[in-house]
Amino acid sequence: MRRLPGNRQAAALSSLLVSYAFATPMSGLIACPFCRQMFEASEARACPDCGLGLEALAKLPPSYDAKLEYPEEPTPPHMETVPWTYPGRNRGLLVALAVAGFATFFAPWIHETAPELRDLTGYGLAQLRGYFWAPAVAYFVMIPLVLSRRSIYKMRGSRVAVAFLAGIVLTTAAVRLGSTPKSLMLRPVHIEWMWGLYATAAIAVAALVAAIGFGGRLDDIPTKVRREGNETLH
Repeated sequence: MRRLPGNRQAAALSSLLVSYAFATPMSGLIACPFCRQMFEASEARACPDCGLGLEALAKLPPSYDAKLEYPEEPTPPHMETVPWTYPGRNRGLLVALAVAGFATFFAPWIHETAPELRDLTGYGLAQLRGYFWAPAVAYFVMIPLVLSRRSIYKMRGSRVAVAFLAGIVLTTAAVRLGSTPKSLMLRPVHIEWMWGLYATAAIAVAALVAAIGFGGRLDDIPTKVRREGNETLH
């Protein structure tokens, strides 16, 4: 058998390995968890050198050499997960405003002396006019929306959504305050706006302002990971 020159022999070996790789899908290979020798599923059940049971290659974590050659990049500070109880960057403020706003839905909104003598809360008004459920729904949705944003990146990305919910409440309150029912000759109407309606509108304004700064600035980001100082933060 004629021996191939060194470069031709290397090329032939490389071609053989490439063809083997195409013929054998990586998902079907098994490997030793220690030395990382690879086998086909029908070749062996244990590593002949280490004696360890073979496992699916796709399920094994990166080897030590792979970690040294391709180290994992640290999580950027603005994507680090904060605790559920993290109150900073307007997160705690928005939750408190949403809870307070939801509570004012059950506070007195209207004091009516004609044609009936009664006090109406936001809840009572919603039972008469369905669109007045909007403030309660908006504040109720705002609570889990804000609590589920556990990174500065997600907080900043939710600014528009939180501001939209606050805008719904403010619009509903403005519609109610700006459209006072008028008295007719045979049906006199006399109502007074109560503190609950004003509080709902004031909280919506505060939530709208807080939503603009939700997540804070990117030039002042705390981090829990120890860093060397030469990483790209954002």
